[in-house]
Amino acid sequence: MEQFQLKCAVVDDSRLQRLAIVKLIDEHPSLELVAEWNNAIETKNGLLDTPVDLLFLDIEMPILTGFDLLDDLENKPHIIFVTGKTKYAFKAFDYDAIDYLRKPLKRERFNAAVDKALSMSRLTSEHGVEDDDYIFVKSNLKKRKIYLSNLKYVEALGDYVKLIMAEGDPIVVLATMKSFEAELPSDRFLRIHKSYIVNLDKVDRYNSRNIEIEDEKIPLSRHKKHSLIEALDNNNSSN
Repeated sequence: MEQFQLKCAVVDDSRLQRLAIVKLIDEHPSLELVAEWNNAIETKNGLLDTPVDLLFLDIEMPILTGFDLLDDLENKPHIIFVTGKTKYAFKAFDYDAIDYLRKPLKRERFNAAVDKALSMSRLTSEHGVEDDDYIFVKSNLKKRKIYLSNLKYVEALGDYVKLIMAEGDPIVVLATMKSFEAELPSDRFLRIHKSYIVNLDKVDRYNSRNIEIEDEKIPLSRHKKHSLIEALDNNNSSN
């Protein structure tokens, strides 16, 4: 099987910092370095001719910051911010950043961020996720982008809901089932029980008491069975 690779670039006004990131990129089998840039203007011009899947981006740079650069880009690659300051972390996630790494970089933390980028890119490649095919949720004080095709089902958890993903760890969000249900497209998701909302595309089998998603059994309320059958019929006819 061919190794899945991301074309990546490094943007930092410090040559030493670029070298540190480049070394980690060169040692990672799933990354291919295609460019290095030392400021936002160079980067904006370079991206016109150089396809990039993943950008390791500094924030504090002369003239234009990393945020200024992203504000100017129409088509943004995946972003991992690399900076010496923690104060920008909350703002960084407003830019859909995959991760936020603090200098000096540690190999384990770098590789964990790359794993997130690889997972996101595989999902986009394999499932053809459209730009509008996601929602934002707030978890652990951070905004997270959740691709709907990666969401298997939602489970009630007291004052929270737990999102069970096809790829990646579960995500816990402060929300009621009712409010979260309203965030999801009704033609793709159905509340089948007071404690469960399922992605109709993920349903493999069902009977009068349960639905199955992969090897997991999820309870089906008796009065929801007709709604499930109708929703699955509509979902299949639209696919």
